[in-house]
Amino acid sequence: MNRKRVIFVCVENSNRSQMAEAFAHIHGGDSVEAFSAGSRPSGRVSPKAVAAMTEIGYDLTAHSSKGLGEFNGQEFDAAVTMGCGDECPLVFAKTRVDWQIPDPKEMPPDQFREIRDLIEAKVVALLRDLSRGISPAHEPLKR
Repeated sequence: MNRKRVIFVCVENSNRSQMAEAFAHIHGGDSVEAFSAGSRPSGRVSPKAVAAMTEIGYDLTAHSSKGLGEFNGQEFDAAVTMGCGDECPLVFAKTRVDWQIPDPKEMPPDQFREIRDLIEAKVVALLRDLSRGISPAHEPLKR
């Protein structure tokens, strides 16, 4: 099986990228290796993200906040940033995409859930495109 490697990046690696990694595990199963990182990691996964994911049956407490340096020089099929201006220069990716998702850390629970659900929909679409050999920009992946 050709497992796709995907990394999700935001600033603190405590909310958006953590949830995206979780959804990649949920929806990608054994077909994907998913990771998340932050350009300036907070060192913890947000309790709000843990609560939002617990609501849908996923335990985010097993995740940890990591820095991009842990992935220096590694190659990925896709690198996804969350609209925070992170370029991930040390990460090699066949395709890069920026989702422009607002940081939900100060949002009330209902808005936080909306961001969670948006991330899930985007992850599902990304995994579908990668499995079909289509980049998120709907161009063939460069081999």
